[in-house]
Amino acid sequence: MTKQKQTTYTLLTLLIGACSGASAPAQTDTPDLAQQFQVFNLDSLGGTNSRGNSINNKGLIAGFSNLPGDQSRHATVWKNSSVFDLGTLGGPNSSITWNVKNNRGLVVGISQTATPEPLGEAWSSAFFYPGPNNTGFINLGFVWQNGVMRALPTLGGNNGFATSANNSGQVVGWAENTCHDPTCVPPQVLQFRPVVWGPFPDQIAEFPLIEGDTSGAATAINDRGQAVGISGICDQAVGRYTAMHAVLWENGGVTDIGNFGADFWNTPTAINEHGHIVGFAGTPGDPDGNFLRGFYWTRQGGIKHLDPLPNQTPEHVYSEADGINGRDQIVGFSCDADFADCRAVVWDKNGVATDLNDLKPASYTARLESAKDVNSRGEITGRAIDESGLRMTYKAVPAPSR
Repeated sequence: MTKQKQTTYTLLTLLIGACSGASAPAQTDTPDLAQQFQVFNLDSLGGTNSRGNSINNKGLIAGFSNLPGDQSRHATVWKNSSVFDLGTLGGPNSSITWNVKNNRGLVVGISQTATPEPLGEAWSSAFFYPGPNNTGFINLGFVWQNGVMRALPTLGGNNGFATSANNSGQVVGWAENTCHDPTCVPPQVLQFRPVVWGPFPDQIAEFPLIEGDTSGAATAINDRGQAVGISGICDQAVGRYTAMHAVLWENGGVTDIGNFGADFWNTPTAINEHGHIVGFAGTPGDPDGNFLRGFYWTRQGGIKHLDPLPNQTPEHVYSEADGINGRDQIVGFSCDADFADCRAVVWDKNGVATDLNDLKPASYTARLESAKDVNSRGEITGRAIDESGLRMTYKAVPAPSR
C-alpha cells in the first residue's frame, strides 16, 4: 500500500471510528420534511457521475463515484466534507448500491474481482457499473470496515451481492448456489438465493422462498432482525420476475406483503425499526418496469401507493420509494416516461408527495433528481444534476426552524 493510500485509509478509519458505538436513539424533535433544506454538493472521485445511496444516523454517506473518464466506478464514503475511495476486490469496479443503515462504521456493497466470469453471466454488474468492463468478472458482496474490504462467501456458486447491514453485524443480500437451472433467463445460469451473512465472519444462511419459487434476494434488514426482499424465478439477477413476490422475513418464516396486480418488479427497498416497509411494485401490463409505483407497507394498513408527483410537465408516470426512517419519513424519486425529468420526492405516510426541489434554497440551482435515503435526523442523500449534465452526490439537511 502506498503512503498516500495508507494515510487515506488511516484518516477514514479515524473518521468512521469516531462514529462507532450504539445506534443513535430516535429523535423526537426531527423536523417535518415539509420544511426547507440546506443542500450541499459532495466531491467525486473525478468522474461526472456519483450518488449517495445510504446515510446512517451519524451522517455517514455511502454510495459510488465514477473515476476520471467514467469508464469505472468505486464504492465511496463521504464523511463531512471529505470523500474516500474504498477500492475494489481486485477488479475494475465496485459500488454501494442500497441504504446500508449500519451506524458502527460498517458498509457493504458489491465489487468485481480479478477472476473472469466462467459462465458468461452478466450477474447484476451490468446494471450498476459503467464502461466496457461492466461484465466479464466474478462479483462478490463485500463488507468494508476499519479500512479493509472483505469478500463475503457465496452458496457455492460464483457471484454474490450485499445490500444492507444492521447494528448487530448481520448483512443481507443474495448469492449463487451450484444449481444449473435450465429455467434461468439467459445469460443467468445459476440459481441465486436470499441470504444473511454473520454476525460471525464467513457465516452464511439462506432465507426461505415463497413455495414454488427458485430464486430471490434480500435487500434490507433492521435491528430486530426483520429482513425484506424478493422471491420468484431465476431471472436476470436484478429483478423483474425474480420479484414476483415482495416478502418479509421474520422469526424464520416468509410473508408475501402483496402487490398492485402484477407479478413482476415487486421490490422492497428499506425497512425501519417499526417493521414498516417501502419499495416499488410493478403495474399490470408493464414487465419492462417503465411505470413502476412506489409503495408503503404496514402490517395494519397493507400495501399502499406512493404515486408520482402530480401536475408535472411532462407528466410523471414512474415512482420509486427508496428510504424510510423511524418517523415514517419516506424518500425516493418520480420520473416522466422518458426518464428525462426525474425529481427527488418526499412522501408522508399518507402518501402525499412533495418535490424536494421545492424545499431547497433558490441559490442552489442544480436539480435534485433522486433521494435514496433519509436518516433519523431527516437528512437526505441522493443525486443532483446541474445544467452541464454533471451528476453529483448531495446532502440535504433540514434548515433550523425559525
